[in-house]
Amino acid sequence: MPTCSADPSGCPPGVRPRRHSLLLLLAGTALGLAACGGKYGQEKATSDAGPAGTAPVAAVADTLSCHGGVPDRFAARQTAATPPPGGGTAAGREKGSHKGMVWIGGGRFSMGADGELARPDEYPKHPVRVDGFWMDQTEVTNAQFAAFVAATGYVTTAERAPDWEELKKQLPPGTPRPPDSVLVASSLVFTAPVRPVSLRDYGQWWRWQQGADWRHPEGPRSSIRGKDRHPVVHVSWEDARAYCRWAGKRLPTEAEWEWAARGGRPEAVYPWGNEPVEKGRPKANTWQGRFPDYNTRQDGYATSAPVKSFPPNGYGLYDMAGNVWEWCQDYYRPDYYQALHQQGEAHNPTGPASGFDPQEPTVPKRVQRGGSFLCHDSYCASYRASARMKASPDTGLSHAGFRCVRDQ
Repeated sequence: MPTCSADPSGCPPGVRPRRHSLLLLLAGTALGLAACGGKYGQEKATSDAGPAGTAPVAAVADTLSCHGGVPDRFAARQTAATPPPGGGTAAGREKGSHKGMVWIGGGRFSMGADGELARPDEYPKHPVRVDGFWMDQTEVTNAQFAAFVAATGYVTTAERAPDWEELKKQLPPGTPRPPDSVLVASSLVFTAPVRPVSLRDYGQWWRWQQGADWRHPEGPRSSIRGKDRHPVVHVSWEDARAYCRWAGKRLPTEAEWEWAARGGRPEAVYPWGNEPVEKGRPKANTWQGRFPDYNTRQDGYATSAPVKSFPPNGYGLYDMAGNVWEWCQDYYRPDYYQALHQQGEAHNPTGPASGFDPQEPTVPKRVQRGGSFLCHDSYCASYRASARMKASPDTGLSHAGFRCVRDQ
């Protein structure tokens, strides 16, 4: 019998409640991750086993927003081949260079919820002032990440087997150790179902795929050959931070990211303005058609697109909406905006001191921004400038990447 997470009130008929199992943690609580559980994500849902050869997937929609929580399930064993973050030589980078970056002048704006699609953790709008900074014009590409790996020998989270001794620290006492077939180097991959499915059941379109990583975005038989200009994916927050250190940069704060995404239009809903995403020419790499089983590919892409495939925003930044989710520096708390609002204007806010997700209180999350190629207006609309997402810092997925910033 299928099972669901602890709150029985969220269980569909015929489904018995249970506490988080390890497979729930390993295989996907909540892959709202841009493809979120309904426009406002108030239901909980589960699924049966995934596709043949994959782990069972269960999912729980977040009652606070349209994306669920991603648990700390990738705690990976460090190996001799994995240098400390920032290690290696300067080969492949131009330290101190602003090549490929644009200057984002500082200013004041009201940060947070815009429009009827805004979610609870985007409220309240609050005054923020940010200083100027340099930002990558594009998401970090496969070619750029390959240069980093070649120079340092870095091994990403998805390429390492989860460490059970570390993983069980995040689980309820007495959780049994999963089989070795589950504790393997793996990542989460989107797989479109062949027919319409319930939007309450994330397990219909996500699979825990052994051998999926930045070099093999769809699994071991896939590759990035010919995709040098596509954004790198399957990178965790830890992987992104390691790259930034090597490049002499850092991840943007959430406030910096939103200010930059607005492109000089601080009241606009989207990076391109207020025109609905499906009106007129394609403005970003998003989902067209019926999510998640039918994509018309009106924008020309089923998954990621090469960077600079769509017009930039007012600051000359590409893909600040859609394509892949982008890691930010900040911890995630759903009530952080309330705290900032009470303090008056915030100057260069860097996020809360620690992360807290009521759905998974033992797992500190980090913020992601921008939406992805899986976002659809009827489902999550996370290509809005104010839209937020959360994930554990050791999580990589087939639609998550990053870009860097530099102060001077």
